[in-house]
Amino acid sequence: MIKNKTHRFLPALLLTAALAPTIAFAQHGGGEKSIIGQILEGGPLIVFIWLCILGTSIIMVTLIIQNAINFKKDKLAPQPLVDSLRQLVGSGNYQEAWETCNANKNYLANVMRAGLSRIGRGKEAVETAIAEHGLREATLLRTRNSYLSVIGIVSPMIGLLGTVIGMMGAFAVLAGSGVSDPKALSGKISEVLLATAAGLFIAIPAFVSYYIFRNVSQASIVHADDIVNQLLIDVPYEELPGMHVGDNYSGAPVAHQMGAAQPAGGAMANCPICAGMVAVGTSPCQHCGSVLSW
Repeated sequence: MIKNKTHRFLPALLLTAALAPTIAFAQHGGGEKSIIGQILEGGPLIVFIWLCILGTSIIMVTLIIQNAINFKKDKLAPQPLVDSLRQLVGSGNYQEAWETCNANKNYLANVMRAGLSRIGRGKEAVETAIAEHGLREATLLRTRNSYLSVIGIVSPMIGLLGTVIGMMGAFAVLAGSGVSDPKALSGKISEVLLATAAGLFIAIPAFVSYYIFRNVSQASIVHADDIVNQLLIDVPYEELPGMHVGDNYSGAPVAHQMGAAQPAGGAMANCPICAGMVAVGTSPCQHCGSVLSW
C-alpha cells in the first residue's frame, strides 16, 4: 500500500523539483525584483531559454506519468485477458483466442497474436514469432522512456547556454562600471546561477526516472513473456499442421482438424492452398475446405 502511494505522488514531487529554481528564486534582492522581471531584463534570448526550460520540465513530468502507467505488469498483461486466453487455448479455440488478442492492444495480446498466427507451422515457427514480436513491442515500449535520457542530457546544456549569456552580461557590467555598481553585477551573476540550477533540477530527476523505468519495464516485459510461454506450452503442434489462424482462417472446426484421422494407406500430398496433408484424390481439403483438382 505504501509503495502504491509513493508511485502516486512521485510525478508531483518531480514536478516540484523541476520547478524548484523558479520557486526558490521567486524573489531577488530582498523583494525588489521578481524572477520574471529579471528574466525579461535578460532580453529575448534569455526569455526563449527559460521557455525551453519550462517546456522541458513539463514534458519530463508527462513522460514520467505515462511510464508509471504503461510499465505496470497489469498494463502489459491484464489478468482478465490472461484468464480468457488460458481457457481458449486450453480448449483448442485458437481462432477465438487470436480474435481476443486482436481486440486488445497491449504487449501480451500483440505477442500472443503473432504466435497464434503461426500455430500451424510448428513449435519452432511459433517461438520465432514470439521472440521477434516480443523484441519489437519491447522496443516500442522503451522508446518513450529513452526521451527521459535525452532530457537529462539536453536540459543542462540549455542551462549552460543561459549561464554563458549571463556571464557575458556580467562581464559587460564589470567592464562598464567596474566594481562601483555591485548591485548590477550581482544581478547578472544571479542570472547565471539561476540558469545553471534550473538545468540541473530538470536533469537529475530525468536521469533517475530513466534508470528506474528502464528496470521496471524490463521486469514487466519478462513477466509478460513468461505468461505467453505458459499459455502455449501445452499446444499439440503435431496435430495442427497447416492450420490457418488469423485473418485467413478457413472456418473449419478445430475439433475436426485435431481429431480427424488420416486415411489408412494411400498416398499423401500437401494441399496447394493451405499446405496441409491430405490424401491424394480427396476433395475438398479437410483443412481449409478448398476444392482440389487432381
